[in-house]
Amino acid sequence: MAQKPSIPKGTRDFTPPEVVKRNYIFDTIKRQFQLFGFQPIETPSFENLDTLLGKYGDEGDRLIFKILNSGDYLNKVEESVYKAKDFSKLTPQITEKGLRYDLTVPFARYVVMHQNEIDFPFKRYQIQPVWRADRPQKGRFREFYQCDADVVGANSPFQEIELIQLYDAVFTDLGLKKVCIKLNHRKILTGITEVIGAQDKLIPFTVALDKLDKIGKEGVIKELLDNGITREAIDMAMPLFALTNQQKNPIEVISDFLKNSMIGQEGIKELQFIIENIERLGLSSAEVTIDVSLARGLNYYTGTIIEVAAPKNISMGSIGGGGRYDDLTGIFGMKDLSGVGISFGLDRIYLVLEELGLFPETIDQSVQVLFVNFGKKEAMAALPLIRTLRGQGIKADLYPADTKLQKQFKYANNRNIPYVALLGKDELEQQTVVLKNMADGSQRAYLWNELQQFRDVL
Repeated sequence: MAQKPSIPKGTRDFTPPEVVKRNYIFDTIKRQFQLFGFQPIETPSFENLDTLLGKYGDEGDRLIFKILNSGDYLNKVEESVYKAKDFSKLTPQITEKGLRYDLTVPFARYVVMHQNEIDFPFKRYQIQPVWRADRPQKGRFREFYQCDADVVGANSPFQEIELIQLYDAVFTDLGLKKVCIKLNHRKILTGITEVIGAQDKLIPFTVALDKLDKIGKEGVIKELLDNGITREAIDMAMPLFALTNQQKNPIEVISDFLKNSMIGQEGIKELQFIIENIERLGLSSAEVTIDVSLARGLNYYTGTIIEVAAPKNISMGSIGGGGRYDDLTGIFGMKDLSGVGISFGLDRIYLVLEELGLFPETIDQSVQVLFVNFGKKEAMAALPLIRTLRGQGIKADLYPADTKLQKQFKYANNRNIPYVALLGKDELEQQTVVLKNMADGSQRAYLWNELQQFRDVL
């Protein structure tokens, strides 16, 4: 017996209804991207490894899927390296490419390569899959889509304000209320490490802090201690990470804590500007809060850090995030080009909409009218009528075989098709079509030259 096929862990097949729902989210996001003036680009699914490595921190580097060189890739490996089985030395000799980890680093590479063709500031959006060799779990996959919007070439906090408005516009369009947009600033995190005397531990500090929701306070403390940050320093910082908007004004507490840190005060000033203007402009579906524990663990963030949480009654990780990366293109030789961007987590947004029942009821109606097949002569008469309906934008189809009516009606019900069209021997003679409502059983006859009236019914 042939072995039952399977797919790799962390990947999925999508059924037609699932694809329709995903496309509904894609279309909503894309519509808002375009309304906000963003232009589309696409980049390859894999990049040279030297483009990807060193941009996401050690943990990110470990999650990059590497592609073996084609042909006899072991033939060029030095014998001593092969025998030593040293991963760090063996990898560069057997692989030169990797699947993209996100869309931001490839975008930075794109900007540098196409800088003479781009008008700055450049607002781009990109909707493509990415891959991460992560441990699969609910809402976390090894292959998933990202929907990114970035602006490069404009060093202005107005861009952050616009991106927060973009988040709000998309979630409003999707009917998703009470999402929480969390903000922090890399300069604030840098200031905290200054105050606690751990300036040289900023990267391990932010990487550990980024896991607060996953491993809890004690887990973060253990990781900080393991990275050489003293217990005294940790005890100084930890109260900040328990701040909430229901308590004292977080900005006041943070400002007092960072009163002797110049870079920390700069971060507070920039964050205040964004928050004050967002409050003045107002949001429809989202609320904005300060979260000092927000780090997002990616090395390239230099300013504002953004993360979007689902409504509080939904158990789900972040459904979006981003931030400012003022010199990301510098790693590719193009210095001093400011950038800021956000990403929508399509798969998690899908799960949230599904749980809350926010997808439109008619979203999976791939056919609105199914013509019942009574035989060859009737089917041939139906085909030009179907063509006419399709020309009017009505999704119409013909059942392919003249099988039992019960089977054809069952097919229509299973496909959630709201109407069937009956064109049998009598209708053929009278040049009529009977439109039957599958929900209540009511029906009405139409002359062939009255088909435009179908639109008023559907």
